[in-house]
Amino acid sequence: MIELKVLGQGENTPSGGGCSSGGCGSTNDQLSHLPEAIRQKVFNHPCYSEEAHHHFARMHVAVAPACNIQCHYCNRKYDCANESRPGVVSELLNPDQAVKKVMAVAAEIPQMSVLGIAGPGDPLANPERTFDTFRQLTEKAPDIKLCVSTNGLALPAVVDELCQHNIDHVTITINCVDPEVGAKIYPWVFWNNRRVKGRKGAKILIEQQQKGLEMLVERGVLVKVNSVMIPGVNDEHLKEVSRIVKEKGAFLHNVMPLIAEAEHGTFYGVMGQRGPTNDELMALQDECAGDMNMMRHCRQCRADAVGLLGEDRGEEFSMDKVEMMDIDYEAAMVKRKAVHEAIEADLEARRKQSNEALVTLKNMNTTETRPVLMAVATAGGGVINQHFGHATEFLIYEASATDVRFVSHRKVELYCSGGDTCGDAETTLEKIVHTLEGCEVVLCSKIGFEPWGMLEEAGIQPNGEHAMEPIEEAVAAVYLDMARNGQLDEPKSQAEARELRA
Repeated sequence: MIELKVLGQGENTPSGGGCSSGGCGSTNDQLSHLPEAIRQKVFNHPCYSEEAHHHFARMHVAVAPACNIQCHYCNRKYDCANESRPGVVSELLNPDQAVKKVMAVAAEIPQMSVLGIAGPGDPLANPERTFDTFRQLTEKAPDIKLCVSTNGLALPAVVDELCQHNIDHVTITINCVDPEVGAKIYPWVFWNNRRVKGRKGAKILIEQQQKGLEMLVERGVLVKVNSVMIPGVNDEHLKEVSRIVKEKGAFLHNVMPLIAEAEHGTFYGVMGQRGPTNDELMALQDECAGDMNMMRHCRQCRADAVGLLGEDRGEEFSMDKVEMMDIDYEAAMVKRKAVHEAIEADLEARRKQSNEALVTLKNMNTTETRPVLMAVATAGGGVINQHFGHATEFLIYEASATDVRFVSHRKVELYCSGGDTCGDAETTLEKIVHTLEGCEVVLCSKIGFEPWGMLEEAGIQPNGEHAMEPIEEAVAAVYLDMARNGQLDEPKSQAEARELRA
């Protein structure tokens, strides 16, 4: 007999800790092992909590144009409004404009809980603009969490000032701890008023990053480490990076795929450096997870992103539109407080309910089953609430006999834009199916006849039976049905599944 049971809040995964060897299990586990003071810093931060990213929004303000290093994967001159990529902005702001925009977004999107400065250059290479923005927001919007993302070169010199502005979250991009590797990623750094190239420059950067990390941890600041996975350059080395930053007290490690499209004009793009495949990225994240809590829900956001992770409402808040808004900030903040309280109450209710419903399939013979990847179409809220044709990304979950865990997201082109235009380009659907390779199920609220058929031909089973249900409960239920129907007895590739269906 197969019994469905949830790991409740405060329980551990079978590995005996908050995370299994493959990464965090259910979102309910993710924060349960943390001290209460840290939980309060994390629970509504969409970048630091996998659970929060379904419910709370973030925004970035682009006030920092200058950068003090050069990366082979970066070109801040390229901008496409439909592109999500760090360093991309459509509108550079001064601190006063940034604060006005933040207040407008906080009023119009009450789920917004976090304001970050992440570019388009390096915030700490623009300290006056960055800290002026933080100073004003600390006074005018004290309930908004403040974050900064940096390459770390200038970090040690400003740690004390960062802490004065109630900044509890700092992200450092650390791609290596070996100068030989660093020389392949960074052609130069700007240090002591001069450019330092190659291995010597990389060594300076690494030393400053590690020093800054240690200083932040000593002051109780939560540090997330971002690392760009570059196949053939630092992919194997990132396991050592993860081990070292974990030892030094980093809270979270985010291993991201290299974005190196030729049209972006980056060195790697022009030279044909490829990014990792989905399987390569997930495998490395799993290997690093043994030493570090892994962030898997990162969207590699623009430096002016607004909204939930996975969406960008920045165009709604260009400065010309913000200037025309007539907002009652006092009334908006009252509404904002009520919305946050409602979200928190809903999450607490879900945690209690989960004690009776999810995540570990007890009494299943694990030697006769296997993990299954499932793709989920969601517009947020932690539920399955999006039509297949309206998805621009799918969240990928892995179900197994021990837990359900979020493992990645995969971006796709929009298949259906409404009216009679759905499916006009068959190649779009083919690309989506190819992107979902490795998944055996797609969960969505609705799906059309044509994509249903093409998914089935590819060995991927469409499923619209769990619309508006919590994602993890639905994934667990589908996995349970697969077990009962004997679909998990032996591993099957998608090619084998297609042959069986034929």
